[in-house]
Amino acid sequence: MSSKYCRECGTRLVPRELEHEGIIPYCEKCGAYRFPQYNVAVSMIVVNEEKDEILLIKQYGRPTYILVAGYVTRGESLEDAVRREIREETGMTVSRMRFNRTQFYEKSDTLMNNFTAFVRNTDGFDPNYEIDSCAWFSFEEARKNIRPDSLAEYFLVSYLDEAEAEQNGREF
Repeated sequence: MSSKYCRECGTRLVPRELEHEGIIPYCEKCGAYRFPQYNVAVSMIVVNEEKDEILLIKQYGRPTYILVAGYVTRGESLEDAVRREIREETGMTVSRMRFNRTQFYEKSDTLMNNFTAFVRNTDGFDPNYEIDSCAWFSFEEARKNIRPDSLAEYFLVSYLDEAEAEQNGREF
């Protein structure tokens, strides 16, 4: 059970069978099942269309590169979150985007939704305080420089492998 206490009254939840659903946390005080809730975030492979380069960033004092990412706010679509996060963190405007895949990230209880976000130019490029440093990489350099064994690496390598397969006329 991921939730231990009722989000409405604070009573300790107990596991209870719910027909067609399985074991679900239940609040005996409220008399209600409390389905698990989790965070939703977006992760972006930012591609400069003019130069075929990918932006990787460093954050939180860590020495390795990751993808631009951020949480989706209540009532916001995933696509709007992609545009907002890129504009806030880099100052750039997304010209188009493509959804890639999702992956649940257990450590932060977050459903990560990965997109490729294309920018036509970098005129407005102005990284904000959330980014310690950043760099543009060729596709192969990005593959080599992304944080190993990370969700960012999984998303980036999957995207690059699919793009390579498409260029070579193979199905992925």
